This record gives sequence, structure tokens and C-alpha cells, in this order.
Amino acid sequence: MFAKLALGSRLPSTIRQSNVYPAFIRAYSQSKFPRPHGQSFVHRSELKQAKRIVVKLGSAVVTRDECGLALGRLASIVEQVAMLQNQGREMMIVTSGAVAFGKQRLRHEILLSQSVRQALHSGQNQLKEMTVPVLEARACAAAGQSGLMALYEAMFTQYSTCTAQILVTNLDFHDEQKRRNLNSTLHELLRMNIVPIINTNDAVVPPPVPNSDLQGGNVISIKDNDSLAARLSVEMKADLLIALSDVEGLYDRPPGTDDAKLIDIFYPGDQQSITYGTKSRVGIGGMEAKVKAALWALQGGTSVVIANGTHPKVTGHVITDIVDGKKVGTFFSEVKPAGPTVEQQTEMARHAGRTLASLDPEKRGEIICHLADMLTEKKEEILSANRRDMELATTSGRLSQPMIDRLSLSTSKLNSLAIGLRQLAVSSQDSVGRVLRRTRVANNLELEQITVPIGVLLVIFESRPDCLPQVSALAIASGNALLLKGGKEASHTNKILHQLTQEALSIHGVADAVQLVSTREEVEDLCRLDKLIDLIIPRGSSELVRSIQKAAKGIPVLGHSEGVCHVYIDNDASIDKAIEIVRDSKCDYPAACNAMETLLIHKDLLRTPMFDQMIDMLRTQHVKIHAGPRFASYLTFSPSEVKSLRTEYGDLECCIEVVDSMSDAVDHIHKYGSSHTDVIVTENEETAEQFLQQVDSACVFWNTSTRFADGYRFGLGAEVGISTARIHARGPVGLEGLLTTKWVLRGEGHTVADFSEQGSMKYLHENIPVPQGNFSARSKSHQQE
Repeated sequence: MFAKLALGSRLPSTIRQSNVYPAFIRAYSQSKFPRPHGQSFVHRSELKQAKRIVVKLGSAVVTRDECGLALGRLASIVEQVAMLQNQGREMMIVTSGAVAFGKQRLRHEILLSQSVRQALHSGQNQLKEMTVPVLEARACAAAGQSGLMALYEAMFTQYSTCTAQILVTNLDFHDEQKRRNLNSTLHELLRMNIVPIINTNDAVVPPPVPNSDLQGGNVISIKDNDSLAARLSVEMKADLLIALSDVEGLYDRPPGTDDAKLIDIFYPGDQQSITYGTKSRVGIGGMEAKVKAALWALQGGTSVVIANGTHPKVTGHVITDIVDGKKVGTFFSEVKPAGPTVEQQTEMARHAGRTLASLDPEKRGEIICHLADMLTEKKEEILSANRRDMELATTSGRLSQPMIDRLSLSTSKLNSLAIGLRQLAVSSQDSVGRVLRRTRVANNLELEQITVPIGVLLVIFESRPDCLPQVSALAIASGNALLLKGGKEASHTNKILHQLTQEALSIHGVADAVQLVSTREEVEDLCRLDKLIDLIIPRGSSELVRSIQKAAKGIPVLGHSEGVCHVYIDNDASIDKAIEIVRDSKCDYPAACNAMETLLIHKDLLRTPMFDQMIDMLRTQHVKIHAGPRFASYLTFSPSEVKSLRTEYGDLECCIEVVDSMSDAVDHIHKYGSSHTDVIVTENEETAEQFLQQVDSACVFWNTSTRFADGYRFGLGAEVGISTARIHARGPVGLEGLLTTKWVLRGEGHTVADFSEQGSMKYLHENIPVPQGNFSARSKSHQQE
């Protein structure tokens, strides 16, 4: 009956049945969660250290339709509690539900009894008139408590976890001897690795003690399970109290009302900013009682999270998500950070972004040029910060060489950045508000389609700090607000680059339009801000991109999962061109997503001087070669055969494979590629054109290096990344990819009824010339007319 170890193995039954097993678990948990009690956690990420955890289940969580138990929810909650218990944590449950379960049982018994009596005395036609009397709550509690506990015991048994029932009243805490007895019993149960399940003894519960309720002192009156859970958490020196109810957490006003906002972190000084609603439909407490109990527990050294335990999509992992430090529900913290929250940063960015979008194009261009100037003027400060990051990264040993290469900045990189930004400033003059289409729908009814910013962009990037000014400039040019989340390995470099960006923005009063997230926000939590963020753009490894695509909750993600780029050497290829293109594609910057990963060679080139020179060049460049299955079959002593033809090496490694023709090369690329960048090297123009037409990738080249797949090299000035998607932007995404459109219709009192069969007007739908300049200029001209 004792719990299993977190390692997934069971101790021999002879050990489990002795006192050795609890002692072993205790020693294991103490080493894994070494934290003295007395001060609550400051950040969500610290919740992973919580050893002793109280889970409070509200009536709305335990019950279903106000009568009976929600068995599915209870089963998932039990599974999570057992999982955490098996990790070596000490779990306690404060549960509601006895009254509801008892009410269900008593109603069933009463109806059954009535039906038998009436069937005997009055006939079946009287059954319709049966009524159930009002049931007294204490009687329901008495009838339901045993069944509720039996259910918990049966569920926990499935996970080899033992449970124990504890029923308490107010007197058990106010009587010193009873309080000590309760404390001793609970500690002994935890020592034995048993999950205590605690409830108020509703069959005999006395009224709460007056004038001692939730005042922040040493006593708290037990009048519901919220106050019970708080008192128990402090008494037992619990690290964390998780209070599950039927709402997502604490809102600044009643949930469901207009503009009600979920509060991510609540501080003791914020009580006056909350407007509470009505109590739970089934519980005896409301959100106000939960908050008071939570603050009392917080003052006693226990961290608290209030979250939703009824949502079908999250119930199965809400408890484990909270313990993992994920942004779930409302976290109570005594320490308020100096800076704004990420939600506040996003709101600030959106507000300033709207002002940025309304600026004249020349002013946005001035901001970008000023930023470009500072990249060269402040290069010593930037490079000094970058050296600090490089030293820390090298000393820690946590980063691979490709990641360190991406982290490094140089004078030449900064100069190239500045050139690209100035190029962008010139090319973006008529980006926002540009008229794409103009139609005369009917007489005096004109329609225009114009370009507008997307809104708020979230760009998440690893290592590469040069991404920050690039993306910032593109956001400025397109009038978008921007939220940046960089890796901690580049924190010093990112900080100074962001300061320079805000300094440039301040020349026109929009410094808040670009925000750098420097709090402990997890990427997965940022991806849940679907009401604040309009587009996520990941810049980094394929693992990063995939994790963001998986974590995004209703927010579009622009990016590519991998950069498996191919170079195909045709049998009509030039030796000199082929060798130089492969050298540049693989060796110029192997960590880049546009570096070659697979070299496809026409079978006729095997054992030719071209093939030998190609192999010699790769060896000279210290490129490790992996053989594809077909290539390996030609060789007696071959390199190691690849495990997968879809590998992105990101280093001086590549795969070589043999194909029979250009068509076979195209088929291979479609099967194993990532739709990023693919190249053909040939002197046969007809073959090249067929390749360019048939390969379905974002970038397809003829006789050039894959490394040209870049926004700066394409003349975009900068890029936010490369997209392999087939909607919206594709390939290197520059300014155009950060714009969307809106439709503007100008009329003179037109109504749809005018165009009905009985109406006096007809649709024309005539295309008319697109005016020069942007929308704002067009609007001013229209007003003057």
C-alpha cells in the first residue's frame, strides 16, 4: 500500500512493510527538496522546490451538478497527487464533497423507500407525486463522509498509495491538547508516506469563533475548507497550498464581467484593487474568503496558488503544472518586483505601438537610422557586454560550439547590422498604410485595401543578440509593438542593445513600443498570452521552434522547425562551381539554419576527379562525413551510415547521398527536406529550370550557395527569420511579412437594401488606379476634396 519510488522501481515487499521504507523516502525527499520553512516562495519557478504540499478541493471541483461527485475530475486529481507523492513530496488533501455525496445517497434512499411504500398502498399512478423533503446538511455530511473516503481510498490504491481520514472542527485547533494531537498525527502519517485526507466534521461542526476570523493574527476561525486549508498549511509548515475552485484564479473584478482580468501574481498590498463577486454556487465560501485565507497562509510562510480544478482541458495536469512553476491560476507572493509584469509590458508595448504606427514614415525611418548610428558609435560598450556573456558561456560549458558562435558579436557584425538597418529605413518609407487595391463598388462608393501592422509581436531568440536590433528595426518600420525574450546566455548584450533601441525610439516619444522580458517568465507561459500577443516568431534551434509551436495557445507561430538544406550536384555541373558552392554552403557558417546539411551527388560522378576533389575539400575543411544508405553501398570502407536523412547537424558535419537523376534528387528533397533552402549545381539550363519549378521549398537556387537565403542578402535590410509555412510570409521574412491588411469603404449613406432586387442601385466593382503614397496621405487628400 505504500507509494512507489519516483524512479519507477519498487522496493522489495519485505522492505516496504518495515519502517525502513518511510525512512528511505524521507531521506530521499530531504535531499531533493532541501528547504527550511518560514518564508514563502518569491517566484513561481521556486515552486519546484516545494516538499510539503496541501491541495484544497472546493465543492465545485468535487461535485457535479450540485449533487453527486465528479468522478473523472477526482480521478485525475488523485493521479497527480499520487505522482507527486511518489516523487518524495509530502501531500495532504483538504476536501469538500461529503454533503453533496450524502445528499445524493439520501435522496436515492428516500425515493427508493417512497416508491416501495406507495407501490404497496396507492398503486403505480401515485409515483409521479413523490417529493423529496429538504435534507439537513449535517445529516447529508454524516451519510456522505464514509462513501467519499471509500472512493478516495479505492482511487489511491490504484497507485499503491495509502490514505488516512482526518475529521476536524474549530475546537481541534483552539484546544491546545487537541491541536498538538492533530499535529502529531499528521506528522506521523507523513513520516509513513501516507496521504492524509482532511475535512471539516460537518456532522457536528460548531459555529466559528467570533472576532477571531482572518485578521492575520495567530488564529484563524475554521468556518469553511478555505480557512481550514490555510490553518492546516501553517500548522504543518507546508511549503505550498494549492486551492482548486471553479474559476481560473483571482480576477480584478467578478469573472465574466466586461474587462475582468485574471491576476497572475497577487501581493498583500493589492486587496483594494479587487472587486469580489458572489459566492460559489455550491460552496459556502467565495473568492473573498479564499483570498483572505490565502493571505493568512502567506503570512505564515506558505505559498499559495488559486486555480481552476474543473476545466476539462487542464484538470489532468493543473496540480503538476503548478508545482512545475508554470503560469497557472493566481500565485500569491509577498515580494513585489520593481519592474512591470509581462502582461503590463505587453499592454505598454501595444499602446506605444499604436502611436508608432501613426507616425509619418520619415519619423520611423529616423528612429531606425538613429539606432544604426548607435550600433557603431557604442560598439565598444556593446562588445564589452558581449565579452562578459562569452566568458560566462565558455566557463559554464553548457553551450555547444554552434551556440557560442551565434552568441559572439564583432565589429564587422555590428557594421553589417548598421548597413542593413539603414537600407531598411530607406525601403520602408511607404510600408504602413500603402494602398494595395482600389475598387469602385458603386457610384460614390469606393473600397481600398491597405497595409497595416499585425499588432503585438513576440520574438523568442537563443544566443544570437544581433537578432535584437534586426527585429526591433523591422517592428519599428512596420509599426508593430514588440515583446522580446532572449536567452539568459546573452543577457548582458541584450540589455545594452535594448537600451539603445529604446533610446532611439524616445526621439519620437515611443520608447515603450519595444519591450525586453527580463523577468523569470517561462517561454511556455508567454505562449499562453493569446489575448495580448498576435504573432510569435521563434529564432533559434529546431528544438526551440518545435517547443514554441507546441506550446502556443491560439497564437500563430511564424518559423521553421528545421533547416535541412540540400545541394544537388548534377552530372552536368562545373567542377569549380560545385566545389566552391559546397564549401561555402557547409563551411562559411555551419551553425546557421541555411547551411547545407545533405549533399546529393549524381551517380555518374562517383569515382570521378570531381568527386575526389569534393571529398578532399571537405576533409581539408574538417567536415565529418556521414554516408546515406545508397552511398554506403558503393563503398568498401565507408564513413558511418546516417541514422536519419532528416538531420540538421548545425556543425561541420554533413550527409552524402547518391541519386540517379535530377528527378530523384527532387523526390529526396521532398521526402527528407524541411522546405527551407535547396540548390542545384548544373550547367544544363533546362535541368536547372525544371529543378527550380519542381522543388517546393521557400528558397530554391541555381548555382549559388544556400547561405544566400537571408533577408539582408535579399535586400530586405533585415529579417525576423525564415518561414517554411505556406500561408502569409514564406522564406526570409522582412518588412512585408510583418504587415497585414484592412479594408476601408467610403460611401455617402449607402445601404445594402439599395442593391437588392427592389433597390435603385447596382454593383459596378470597377478597378481604379491605386494612388501614390500611403493611406494617411490618401486620407488627407480625400478630405481636401
